[in-house]
Amino acid sequence: MLRDASVGRAADGGIGSGEEAAGRGRRPHPLDWLAGGLLALGLLAVVTGLLPSETAAAQTRRVGPLVVFLGTVIVMAELTGRAQVFDVVAAWVARAGRGHYPLLFGLCVLFASLTTITLNLDTTAVLLTPVMLALATRVGIAAMPLAMTTVWLANTASLLLPVSNLTNLLAADRVALSPAGLAAVMWLPQLASIAVTAVCLWVFYWRRGRRGADRYSPPGAPVVEDPVLSRICAVACAGFLLALLVADVPLWSASLTAMAVVVVAFAVRRRRELRLSLVPWRLLVLVPGMFLVVATVDAHGLHELLKSALGSDNGFLGMLRSAAVGAGLSNVLNNLPAYLAGEAVVPAGNHEQLLALLIGVDVGPLVTPWASLATLLWFERCRWHGTRIAMGPFVGTGLVLSVTGTLAAVSALALVS
Repeated sequence: MLRDASVGRAADGGIGSGEEAAGRGRRPHPLDWLAGGLLALGLLAVVTGLLPSETAAAQTRRVGPLVVFLGTVIVMAELTGRAQVFDVVAAWVARAGRGHYPLLFGLCVLFASLTTITLNLDTTAVLLTPVMLALATRVGIAAMPLAMTTVWLANTASLLLPVSNLTNLLAADRVALSPAGLAAVMWLPQLASIAVTAVCLWVFYWRRGRRGADRYSPPGAPVVEDPVLSRICAVACAGFLLALLVADVPLWSASLTAMAVVVVAFAVRRRRELRLSLVPWRLLVLVPGMFLVVATVDAHGLHELLKSALGSDNGFLGMLRSAAVGAGLSNVLNNLPAYLAGEAVVPAGNHEQLLALLIGVDVGPLVTPWASLATLLWFERCRWHGTRIAMGPFVGTGLVLSVTGTLAAVSALALVS
């Protein structure tokens, strides 16, 4: 399962090989058809009146900043990868592992968890995925263990702080919790979900029988072709992350500014790299279509259906039920609209039930490619790198982690509530 074409691709490609992979993949991908179909259905709903124009306008205002963030942060990440910033970071992580797979595994889990907790899952998917894939290239190992570490922890490590996940921001407002207050409630569920993720990663992707080697050879320092360009891109990324941590600025504003710096640097030093193929057209079509379709479904019966499915039990069984519904709906639709739809029917005073729903939509969306925006971003990064994701193992192992991780986190929440 691990020693597929991605191994050879990683061994002689790297981040810059994404253009070649994109060139080979000009035929429409199934996700391209999905994106176009959802947008067409959403627009049709607006034209025919199935979705009221006022609701459509509200969805457009809500999704606009998100689309800007997604588009700009992906372009920034791709160009930063071409400037070899991720190769440098990957080499540092590989050398810190000293050739020992268990140590490398622990460093990767820690790195991915901290990035998700302190930033947010979408940023982790965009910025950390190239680092992990570059690490596979530098070390000469299969890309899948490192890729799966990123996508799983981008989701399951996003419980602790409001900034970790957009759904957390919504939930914190609903239950009137400050960042410290949310962390005080979610610290044990967060530890539980990370622990279960680490166990699943080791069993499914990292153990000796899967990775096929006892040790790896730590690489030397990479030779950077354009140190000036690499430094500019590194500073732009660092500034973007710093702005998210300490400044009260919108995500889209920070990513747009950082992308502008990187694009200008490339325009001056390597203009030939600036192409329209850098723009993630699939995501820019998929996200608005998804929101319009979900809003249409919600206006025609989803609200009552969810009210019946979630119930009003604020005890442990009700928490499990809410988490299961949230995880299941996230994998059918997407975790953000799933949370918004679920939140609307949870009784105002049922804080534990709402937080369990939050666990379901944060930890549970691991089965389908569209279950969370972070997973979609991860697929986009893997496509650029040339790493093939086999859907069978992705769905099967993701289902195991979705069930066990959600159950562990809800049980932990019941202990601290």
